[in-house]
Amino acid sequence: MPAHRDGQLSAGASLVTRTCRISDVSFRSFLAGRQAPRIYWTTPDGLEVAASGAVARVTATGNARFDTVRERASDLFVSLDVDGGPKATRPRLFGGFSFHAKHEPMSPWGGFPGAEFVLPHVQLTRTETETWLTVSGHDVTPDEVETKLAELRTELNELPEMRPRGEAPGVKSTHHTTSREEWSEQVHRATERIQAGELQKVVLATALEVELENPIAVPDTLERLRTSYPDCYRFLFEPTADGGFFGAPPERLVSLTGQTVETEALAGSIGRGKTPEEDDELAERLIESEKVREEHELVSETIHDGLEPLASSVRVGDRRLKRLSNIQHLQTPISADLDGDEHVLSVVKALHPTPAVGGLPPEDAKRTIRETETFDRGWYASPIGWFDADGDGEFAVGIRSGVAADSFVTLFGGNGIVADSHPDDEWNEVQLKFLPILDELE
Repeated sequence: MPAHRDGQLSAGASLVTRTCRISDVSFRSFLAGRQAPRIYWTTPDGLEVAASGAVARVTATGNARFDTVRERASDLFVSLDVDGGPKATRPRLFGGFSFHAKHEPMSPWGGFPGAEFVLPHVQLTRTETETWLTVSGHDVTPDEVETKLAELRTELNELPEMRPRGEAPGVKSTHHTTSREEWSEQVHRATERIQAGELQKVVLATALEVELENPIAVPDTLERLRTSYPDCYRFLFEPTADGGFFGAPPERLVSLTGQTVETEALAGSIGRGKTPEEDDELAERLIESEKVREEHELVSETIHDGLEPLASSVRVGDRRLKRLSNIQHLQTPISADLDGDEHVLSVVKALHPTPAVGGLPPEDAKRTIRETETFDRGWYASPIGWFDADGDGEFAVGIRSGVAADSFVTLFGGNGIVADSHPDDEWNEVQLKFLPILDELE
């Protein structure tokens, strides 16, 4: 069942999907035995998917990449033959976008175009109570798909239900792509632009190149992240054998079900304390910081304004604290009721990049990022997730992430720069952003 690029099926062809319930198996064992493309996606509320192979790939580049993906996916989903399984097992396209429209898939982002989504050939779905196997194909009969489903069901029965997490690959060396001195100069230039009125805020990032003692097994790393960061998303998108993008982002960009949008502002961060008392003191410092409060409100207001043209109503919840194992953030939940039948990619396009990963005004901030940063963001801080034939979907912001190939991983971290930002403080805070992945590699 070869993959069709750009979502083009032959005339009259149906996308055939068949699903059956299976005994629970180790998703990591499944992924370890499959070839690229490989996909892993799990949310804090329980949905877990592991998938491989490609029935179709939808790709796009440039400023129109959001609309192009939507149009090509619509062609792909025009004729569906789906049978078996609950709604959670329905055909979905998994993938993401580059941060900048002008993105070239060069190292370490080889194999990652401006946008790519994959409809998997084989998919495992774990809900709260059951595990399901799904096989999809095109230019084939339903009988052929059902035969393949039965073969794979027998094959998966041989996999263990549990798999040891294995040893971390170990860190041999690390290298900052931006030196501390270069970072200081970048922050100074950014604050000068802000003080001159050219910008309100810009998020500057840096990359950490990590050479490992042993080749990385990304599914095992994600399993360790499950224990450390249970309240975060976890994902892997590996379009080719050349490398995979993975992470444990705390931030939802958008979830769309029907006409209901759920999103959030997540901006402002500080470390965790060694004692409950120190932890509370740090949290209080975060909450009381005028700089952080202004930054957070900018993000919240911009998300509200981005949703407003699409929605009949937008609701902004109360600001609260989100605590992770090594960092705590300010978080404001935001929801909306859309005005009509909208696609999740329309909402993604309206919100990306949020000021939490880009800045304000958005275009000026993106230009400043491109002129200032000494590395290519690739898919870092970009929308990563899935959507279905109805236009429903869910996307996280691709932060707390890295791109891996063999014994090398490149990690990314960024911080919001405002008028009174100090380079040393910002540098120290950025280092916290590397730790979620780095700790699981060491």
